[in-house]
Amino acid sequence: MSTLILAVTTLLLYSLGIIQQTLVVKGRLKPGRQAGLVVGLLGLLAHGALVADLIWTPQGINLSLFESGVLVSALIVALGLVLSLTRPVETLLLAIYPIALATILAALTFSARPQIVDQSAYGVLTHIVLAIAAYSLFALAAIQALMLYTQNRQLKAHQQNALIRSLPPLQTMESMLFALVRAGVILLTLAIVSGTLFMDDLLGQQLAHKTLFSLLAWLVFTGLLIGHQLFGWRGAIASRWTLLGCGFLTLGYYGSKLALQLIGN
Repeated sequence: MSTLILAVTTLLLYSLGIIQQTLVVKGRLKPGRQAGLVVGLLGLLAHGALVADLIWTPQGINLSLFESGVLVSALIVALGLVLSLTRPVETLLLAIYPIALATILAALTFSARPQIVDQSAYGVLTHIVLAIAAYSLFALAAIQALMLYTQNRQLKAHQQNALIRSLPPLQTMESMLFALVRAGVILLTLAIVSGTLFMDDLLGQQLAHKTLFSLLAWLVFTGLLIGHQLFGWRGAIASRWTLLGCGFLTLGYYGSKLALQLIGN
């Protein structure tokens, strides 16, 4: 029952946040960053409690398909709220909150075979924490890339809807995207290195495709940063490369979980 109460509370708060931000974008509600952040923070607190309720078990930490999805979405919300403290990007929450809602509803509706991680396996936990943090950063970067791509296209077409008009200037959006990608590359590099140190069967049957897609994503994101530095890549090119890299990570992380925990269940 506590799980249901926490889930419903989180869903209601994030739904209120979506309504609030939508009204601001449409000009029906006066912009107020403080009120929006309070609603988001309350939602995040309930979300965090829900994550703890779902993943902590007497046997260890359960990081199965749907439980890990709720964890990742909580981190994305947290990153979005932190980002909105320093820059006027509350509009991003309109994309972030629905993702959180979807992961929570999926966890309540479906089940997958538990994937228990021993809490005393500190090296493995370090790798997992770094990998999840990196994926959360890149997922937020993918949302940013979609916004940037749409903003860039509408500016060129001299057509901007209310959502795009509420975004920061194009240059600010681009700088935020590359800041997220840089931070994500650092965490992903550390995750890959820690995986080689602490995972016993990194190239085994169950982890080989995850390792491959992680390396492909690392190459894409690193190539994007090099291209930006040497050739000035930006705008649509940066958006496409970011989405491609995040696609590889999603295939590696959730694709492996889907295959192992649902199909093999």
